[in-house]
Amino acid sequence: MEIHKAGVRPTRQGRKEYFTGTVWQDPVIEAPAPARVMALRVAFAPGARTAWHTHPLGQTLHVLSGVGLVGRRGEAPQVIRPGDTVWIPPGEEHWHGAGPDTAMVHLAIQEGLDGQFADWLEKVSDDDYLRAAQ
Repeated sequence: MEIHKAGVRPTRQGRKEYFTGTVWQDPVIEAPAPARVMALRVAFAPGARTAWHTHPLGQTLHVLSGVGLVGRRGEAPQVIRPGDTVWIPPGEEHWHGAGPDTAMVHLAIQEGLDGQFADWLEKVSDDDYLRAAQ
């Protein structure tokens, strides 16, 4: 058993090549093999978002606070709110982040396959991001 005390592991800023805007990540868990789970608490400033990406074994998002958006390739983004949980199947191209005028914090949970948790693609265009949300 391992206990990770709050405030011991540093918050890190999201890498510029994978995010637009200001994003902060706090590790929750990256379990050692044979387990494959990784979870992060991710805080997005208004307008901040991920780049397009996929996950080899899918991803679960659970919104903790604020109002955000999640989009999949070819569709208008969906609004997500506190308490909402989103399942993204393996290989589905998607993005997620805060609304244009609201911050959002979510828990991101994914499993790695051969040590790979995500495949990063191009950044989300302003047109895709600002498309009328459903």
